[in-house]
Amino acid sequence: MSKPDLKRSLCAVAVMAAASVPSLALAESALVRTQAEFASALPRLQPGDTLTLADGEWRDFQIVFIGKGAAERPITLTAQTPGKVLLTGRSNLSLAGEHLVVSNLVFRDGFSPTGEVVSFRTSRTERANYSRITGVVIDGFSKPSRADSDNWVALYGHHNRFDHNQLSGKTNAGTTLVVIRDPEQGLENRHAIDHNYFGARPVLGSNGGETIRVGTSHASATSSFTTVENNWFEHCSGEVEIVSNKSGGNIYRGNVFFESEGAMVLRHGDDNLVENNVFIGNGKANTGGVRVINRRNTVRNNYMEGLAGSNFGSALTIMYGVPNSPVHRYVQVDGAVIENNTLVDAREMSFGAGMDAERSAAPINSRFAKNLIVNRDGRDPIRVQGDMSGVAFEGNVQSPTATKALPGVAGRKVTLERQGALLLPKGLKDVGVRHDLKVIPREETGVSWYPKTHPVAALDSGAVVAVAPGEDTLTQAIAKAAPGDRLTLQSGVYIVNQVVGLDRAVSVQGPAKGRAEIQFSRPSLFELESGGALRLSHVTVTGALAPDIAGAAVIRAGQGAAQYQLVVEDSAFQDLTVNRSFNVFAAGPGSLADRIRLERVTVDRITGSVISAHTETADLGAYNAEVVEVIDSIFRDVAGPVLDLYRGGTDESTFGPRLTLTGSTFERSGQGDGKGGEAGALKLYGVQRTEARSNRFVDSGAPNFFRRVGSPVLVWSDNRLQGTPDLITNVPSLETAP
Repeated sequence: MSKPDLKRSLCAVAVMAAASVPSLALAESALVRTQAEFASALPRLQPGDTLTLADGEWRDFQIVFIGKGAAERPITLTAQTPGKVLLTGRSNLSLAGEHLVVSNLVFRDGFSPTGEVVSFRTSRTERANYSRITGVVIDGFSKPSRADSDNWVALYGHHNRFDHNQLSGKTNAGTTLVVIRDPEQGLENRHAIDHNYFGARPVLGSNGGETIRVGTSHASATSSFTTVENNWFEHCSGEVEIVSNKSGGNIYRGNVFFESEGAMVLRHGDDNLVENNVFIGNGKANTGGVRVINRRNTVRNNYMEGLAGSNFGSALTIMYGVPNSPVHRYVQVDGAVIENNTLVDAREMSFGAGMDAERSAAPINSRFAKNLIVNRDGRDPIRVQGDMSGVAFEGNVQSPTATKALPGVAGRKVTLERQGALLLPKGLKDVGVRHDLKVIPREETGVSWYPKTHPVAALDSGAVVAVAPGEDTLTQAIAKAAPGDRLTLQSGVYIVNQVVGLDRAVSVQGPAKGRAEIQFSRPSLFELESGGALRLSHVTVTGALAPDIAGAAVIRAGQGAAQYQLVVEDSAFQDLTVNRSFNVFAAGPGSLADRIRLERVTVDRITGSVISAHTETADLGAYNAEVVEVIDSIFRDVAGPVLDLYRGGTDESTFGPRLTLTGSTFERSGQGDGKGGEAGALKLYGVQRTEARSNRFVDSGAPNFFRRVGSPVLVWSDNRLQGTPDLITNVPSLETAP
């Protein structure tokens, strides 16, 4: 054996001996295999020491890491092998002291029993300073209920760094990463948040779904001096604010926002800098750029392409403020500098967003200069909703023609060419982003040893399985179905004697000719759970065998179910009359559908609603369905509102619900049940966007659309009402185009 090999072997023996015999003095490095060994080793750590967790599952482990290292000799807590130490069950990490480093751990298959998964403090008085967390993965470590809030990462103290970490799959309320600041916890934080990968954050359906928040409104008049740099935000769509800045003096530089719904929002605080960021929307709905509020904020050299957001979430938004605004509302834009940004194929740029009786203060003392705006389809994306005389517009270029809504914008035909990730103009150097703008590669963020995404089987991506008619044959087939499988039914009757739960994607498809009829003897046929997806096609469902239990539903979303979808095509539902309020679909409390789509569906004789999604009545801005689409369908003799969608409260942090209703017929529907049931063919309360086109209402209850907060859009076009009262709405004017 060579001398180096012998030296390594002796060191390994020493490490294991120190770990297994607590009475021995701690060596420079120690490997611990149990929580008891960790607790024994912790008090003996000295500057320069490394404490290593052995590979394997550490279940229900609340790590408290305390120590005082030195600038050049930190105390380190790490994994024996990156990615092989799994913190599961009810686990978390808190650290306090100085010059500490934590690395290479994975949190998965559980959730924190407290309000934080990773915390830079152990108590209100014991915080971490000059410390670092790097190479840590938090993967789907969410509390079971989306309403149960926690923060995955909470930075306290000052001069801490959070870098090269990977956080994906947060489904419950609370910020993914938050900087906590107040006079007791510290105001001048000077944290560095860099090279992290922030992965999929699905729509939360209420306020509290930010990916990053720096500060809170009550201390926003002071500066944090935090830098958020060179991070990737991919599919971070929790709410309208991907990043919510609520303090001053911060820098947001070199980040990539990829297909993320929402915007980088300068919500509170002054003297912030947003530069060199790249926003790629690829036309995905609600993808936005930067929203400007407050004083002396600078937005420069940012690239934005294919952003499809509007209003508060547009590619570039300048808001109206509240005169003499309290810190928690909207401080007037004053002294903003917006220059040398490039916007390509933006759906909308909103100037004066939010103007109303309260927000009546126009931007002042501001500058909008040398920005490049190119829409290759020829559309003008600029929407001016208020007085922009307080903004100096200078040297901006718009292609192919200049807007008529603003001064200081010259029309010019610009040719773009792809250079790397960016589309840059030929022969135009001083307008738009610098041509040397660097885009950080995705692989340079997060970690290399853990996947950034986990593919989920989509509907109809699996095997095709034939199912014969009979009693419980369909039940058994679904129980055996793998994610993505499609079950094909022959003509005949299928009787189901239990509620079929779905936590994966399954399709049930009847024959193109003939009739596959499904009967069920329980209060529900299907119950969708979190992550589930169901497609029904070419089937007939009847309620003839259902029990006489009020509030039954063919398809139900379980309480708290999230990230599920329902697609029904070329199918019929009939005779749901055995009890009062028998619905086709009913959303359980706390549930949120990604999408509900009905196409060429016929519903005859039911005592409830076709889509009943109104359980979030606490009026906190939550709702039960993000996207609802009803196309070319027929509804006859539906007692309740055919579509009953509810979103209460005054919060403006969400995009949904969104309804598309086209080419459908309502006959003798929404007139109530004669026993005091509410009437109305449509009952849309607080729906944020409704497009109703080319529908027919015959002898039905009046459609209702009630605006609750903000500026919901109602497009009501070419709808025919026969023997039906006119639309009831509090929207003063109806849009006739999207």
